[in-house]
Amino acid sequence: MAAKVKRVRKAVLPAAGLGTRFLPATKAQPKEMLPVVDKPLIQYVVEECVASGIENIIIVTGKGKNAIEDHFDSAPELERFLEQRGKVKQAEMVRQISNMVHFSYTRQKEPLGLGHAVLAARELVGDEPFAVLLGDVIMPGPHPATRQLIDIYEETGLGAITVEEVPREKTSLYGIVDAEPAPRPPWGKRLLRIRNLVEKPKPEEAPSNLGITGRYVLPPRVFDYLERTQPGSGGEIQLTDALRMLVQEHGLLAHIYEGRSYDAGDKLGFLKATVEMALENPDFGETFRAYLQSLKL
Repeated sequence: MAAKVKRVRKAVLPAAGLGTRFLPATKAQPKEMLPVVDKPLIQYVVEECVASGIENIIIVTGKGKNAIEDHFDSAPELERFLEQRGKVKQAEMVRQISNMVHFSYTRQKEPLGLGHAVLAARELVGDEPFAVLLGDVIMPGPHPATRQLIDIYEETGLGAITVEEVPREKTSLYGIVDAEPAPRPPWGKRLLRIRNLVEKPKPEEAPSNLGITGRYVLPPRVFDYLERTQPGSGGEIQLTDALRMLVQEHGLLAHIYEGRSYDAGDKLGFLKATVEMALENPDFGETFRAYLQSLKL
């Protein structure tokens, strides 16, 4: 571990967006609470935090997001109801949701960008390194992306973000990194030093095809950069702009993720996540597979 590097204990989950891409489904419920098979989107992200050793989760909410707090709150009446009817396993499942980790909440009063949402958590994070996970990106697997970033930070003392190879023609949908190899055991060639970050470049202008995929571990100094970041289009404060300052003044690493990920904030990505994760369900996955194979498409 790098000298004097604090352990990463906290994670920030921005969840204040309006979810307009899923209207009308999100008119009266948060996008983060849309179910993928049998869990809301945000629960998959919380479970990744827990599997990565995170002890405190700070969820940045906004107007109309009370369902998120209710989901992770205790529900003694529901637990008693289930137990009285002999549904002990379901009661324990409900109990575990509220006992997974310590939750805190803060409000983003206006939807002014991802950077603004992260900045809203500054007081709760304090002077500690922290993870940021986008609540609509699901990255299942035995080696959590967040845990890998935490290991990189605690070994090097530098912030790190997850990147994945994306189709060149789709670079305009992602933040793209300009990076050079910085091989180091045990990550080898999958570890890169970032030279610059470009927000949603045209394919012919993109410095690479490595897209930022919604997982970050950052030092607390990033809050100072967010304070200095000027609003861009739509008056939004972008996290990418603050990360660019971090690159120039301190350094930032990228880790090429090997595994599956789903951008469930997009309708097609949401459907892919639902189908593929349903196929893996031990209770009905094989039956569902047979059903799909029977369809006359």
